Formats: sequence, C-alpha cells, structure tokens
Amino acid sequence: MSNPNIRIVDYAPRWRSDFARLNIEWLERWFVVEPIDRVVLSDPEAHILAAGGRVLFAIDGDDHAVGTVALKHEGGGVYELTKMAVEPAHQGAGIGRLLMLGALDAYRTLNGRELFLESSSKLAPALKLYESVGFRHHPAPRPGSHYARADVYMVWEPD
Repeated sequence: MSNPNIRIVDYAPRWRSDFARLNIEWLERWFVVEPIDRVVLSDPEAHILAAGGRVLFAIDGDDHAVGTVALKHEGGGVYELTKMAVEPAHQGAGIGRLLMLGALDAYRTLNGRELFLESSSKLAPALKLYESVGFRHHPAPRPGSHYARADVYMVWEPD
C-alpha cells in the first residue's frame, strides 16, 4: 500500500516533540506510559541516536509528523524496532507499513546482525503487520522485558 502524500524522513530536532507526542498518545490509549518510555522519549538523541540507532517519521503533505518508529542499537549489531506509533486519525491508511518498510531499509544500511521487537498480544493489527514483513515469533531470550506490557517477542527473518 502506498500513500503519495506521506514521506518517510530521518530524525531532525524539529521532530523531537512529535516523537514523544505520538508515542505518549499511543501508550496512553493502549497501556500506560512506563518510566523507561519517559526516559527514551524525553531524549531520543541520547537514548537512540547516540548509540547508532535511527528514528524515522512519517510526514504528511502539510509537513506534520503523523507517525514514527525507531531502531535502538542494543550493541553488537543487535537492534530493537521500537517506539512505532501512528496518529489515530491516520491509522488504517498504510502509514504503519510505510514506517516499517522505512525502518527495514534503514536497518539494512546499518549492517546489523539481528532485529527484534517486543509487543503485546493485544495489538493484533500490529502483529499482523510485523508477520507480513518477515518477523517471526520467538521465545524471549531473557526473562521479562523492558516493558511490563510486552508478552510477544519477534525476530526479523527475511526470506
């Protein structure tokens, strides 16, 4: 699905507050904002970009951020796909897929050795999207998660 009015762009300081806004809006709608969320969202430069991660945005024709996603470098070439959110008014228009494809393209340029995500079984549409681009369910490699809400662990295994 393509949306000609949406472009995927890399992080710029002008989008910093949108990164927090989009994610907090999503978290408050589905779960709760956990302390780790506030730390990362308050300073993506330090918590994502400085370690070699990426933050992407979906920008509409009015130059408004309507979605975001991040690749957080965990070390050793392992990246977490995280902080993916789309404004409620724009959900169902293929923006999540555009963000996902942009994140996978960005990951390929990083020459990572593993890409994983943690999610929730409550988010059936998101899980379907992840599966459609090659994420496969795995047991979590460590007990627990960064997030109380996470009960799904997936690893990207492209064909």
